[in-house]
Amino acid sequence: MKEIIAYKMLFDKTFIYHDNIICIPFQEEYWNEYMKMYNECFYKIRKELEVEPINVYSDYSQIKDKINNIFLYLQNGVIGGAVSCYGNELDDLVVEKSFQGQGLGQKLLLWGMNHIKGQGYNEVILHVTKWNERAVKLYLKNGFCIQEIEKVR
Repeated sequence: MKEIIAYKMLFDKTFIYHDNIICIPFQEEYWNEYMKMYNECFYKIRKELEVEPINVYSDYSQIKDKINNIFLYLQNGVIGGAVSCYGNELDDLVVEKSFQGQGLGQKLLLWGMNHIKGQGYNEVILHVTKWNERAVKLYLKNGFCIQEIEKVR
């Protein structure tokens, strides 16, 4: 079994961000599209790190308790990406493959940070595996710092 190292990252600075994207609360009608995007986005990392199940979602009941915390970015009625905000924790930032490489990940990150700060939290935290170097670089570039390093497995 492969070793998994995770970073707990913290953003505790003041920032001004003017939304240039609009995210909507999760709606059940987008379930199948969201499930497909989510599973595709995490497939490579879960396979490489030998995390089972490889596909996280297969049934709507798995997400039902989380829908109030998931926000979707839509373009022409299609999901381009999503971000989850649980209290002051930003989680599950995913971008549909056809939208990748266009800066949407950063826009979703900033949108989520703004949403969390708008709820009255002074800090935004997130967790990311060391393996996901692209995400780690994005978070560091946007003012997050590594607060803890944890060996998950």
